Amino acid sequence: MGSDGFGSKGTGPREKEGTRPETRLGTPWNVVVHDDPVTLMVYVTRVFMTIFGYSPSRAYRLMMEVHTKGRSVVWTGPRERAEVYLSKLHAYHLLATLERAGE
Repeated sequence: MGSDGFGSKGTGPREKEGTRPETRLGTPWNVVVHDDPVTLMVYVTRVFMTIFGYSPSRAYRLMMEVHTKGRSVVWTGPRERAEVYLSKLHAYHLLATLERAGE
């Protein structure tokens, strides 16, 4: 038997020389806000400032994108955090969804 008592020698699996273990990051997710015919633009701007801490100019630009294009990606990052932001947007009665970034 080997040195570990299980018929193998050494301390464990060996990596090939010159290789490193692969580290995979999770796919980023987009938080998307959609236009609705009821919510006031100034309200949406204020919500973006409150939830994301955006400057008034950035919040206004994103709100205008929602208004003119029907939707805007307002934040991108890890899924868990995206779900928290989605929940907060829903608490402010905004129509929002998640989608994988790059789709």
